[in-house]
Amino acid sequence: MALTNRIVREARPREKPYKLADMDGLYLLVQPNGRRLWRWNYRYLNKHKTVAFGIWPDVELDEAGHLLAKARKTLAAGNDPSAEKRKERAASIGAAANTFKIIAEEWVKKQEREGLAEITLEKIRWLLAKAYRSIGNRAIDEIGAQDVLAALRKVEAEGRYESARRMRSVISRVFRYAIATARAQRDVAADLRGALITPKPKHLSAITTAKEVGALMRAIEGHSGHAITLLALRMTPHVFVRPGELRQAEWDEFDIEKCVWSIPAEKMKMRRPHRVPLSKQVMAILEELDALTGDGKYLFPSFRSRWRPMSENSINAALRRLGYSQGQMTAHGFRATAATLLNEMGTWSVDAIERQLAHQEGGVRRAYARGEYWEERVKMMQHWSDHLDVLCKGAQIVTGRFPKRENAE
Repeated sequence: MALTNRIVREARPREKPYKLADMDGLYLLVQPNGRRLWRWNYRYLNKHKTVAFGIWPDVELDEAGHLLAKARKTLAAGNDPSAEKRKERAASIGAAANTFKIIAEEWVKKQEREGLAEITLEKIRWLLAKAYRSIGNRAIDEIGAQDVLAALRKVEAEGRYESARRMRSVISRVFRYAIATARAQRDVAADLRGALITPKPKHLSAITTAKEVGALMRAIEGHSGHAITLLALRMTPHVFVRPGELRQAEWDEFDIEKCVWSIPAEKMKMRRPHRVPLSKQVMAILEELDALTGDGKYLFPSFRSRWRPMSENSINAALRRLGYSQGQMTAHGFRATAATLLNEMGTWSVDAIERQLAHQEGGVRRAYARGEYWEERVKMMQHWSDHLDVLCKGAQIVTGRFPKRENAE
């Protein structure tokens, strides 16, 4: 007698397990606890075996019938249905463990262990989060070039052409890692070179004339925002490091006796440690800052938690409040300001300026230009701070309770 949905639904448990048979050997095993299990008994290589098709109502009668038909076809082909089912289950588990997201996060952890800068890791995670929306839960060896392109097109649709370009590069690196760990055959993202819109190069806005720099310095001195933000804004033009390096500055990195800020390699874009000579003006700023945040980890902690650095947008937001638009000046633009005016002075060697900017030469020049130009940089940084004071018109060179600078190291 063929089973019906009604018979299955109304089957009641008994003291002992019992079977309700369907056509072609399929049966429902009703357990004393009320569970109803789909089963099929067969013979393979002269052995009696049983294969399970799931639990009702997760697997309905019609679906159980389809699974039976598939198992009978497997048996007719000379294969063991139970063994094939185990292979499919193992493949399914393997695919779940080899999704793009799982492999990408594994690769990110590897980059973290290898000392990649936290600010770079943050950007990578941000780009990958966008990729996860489309391909995160897909098995990496099942993702094609068109799947990646569709994910990138969504970013392009937001007008983020540069982000789409960088996202393709990051996805490509994940695929190459998957190939190296035997979980993918090829890098499908590599096929998309040239498929994305090429963004027009954008130069970070910066003020580069003495007159405008003076006006900016006066505006900064008149800023009435939060005290910690003001001090960060005042310090930025004097040290002209990258914004991420400033906001993540820690008190342990500062040698007050020698007037030197030593930034570890993992925080630097070029992955090499960097030293910043601290002028008398910067030492005075540090004195003020010490009273506010000296007992914590960061010079410029977040408003929400003293154990986290300030937001990456804090300096830019302060500049906007001063009336400087994004097209006029940015936090990163202070580097261009310093580079331009220091080069125009004609007093300092290009190498000393480049070293202070933490730029790194390539090729033959990098092989031979290994000096740090430290003594020149010490003099240059004090001269630069003095020059900023002069441009500010009337600002006096100040000193605080921290030791006076003589000759760092």
